[in-house]
Amino acid sequence: MAKQCKICEKKGMMAWRLVKLRGKYNPTIKLKKQPNLQWVRPVLNEKRILACTKCIKAMSKT
Repeated sequence: MAKQCKICEKKGMMAWRLVKLRGKYNPTIKLKKQPNLQWVRPVLNEKRILACTKCIKAMSKT
């Protein structure tokens, strides 16, 4: 199962963690940031889908 939002197709991205060493930043650690995905049952469908929290918030407003 892919860690991806079914509505907006948001997925993980790579991020750098900067460490300051003697007055200069040294990009040493790469991290993979994942979206905040939750299981949701849309009103039109019976099946559950993985959606990010931004999409869930937008769906609740409509």
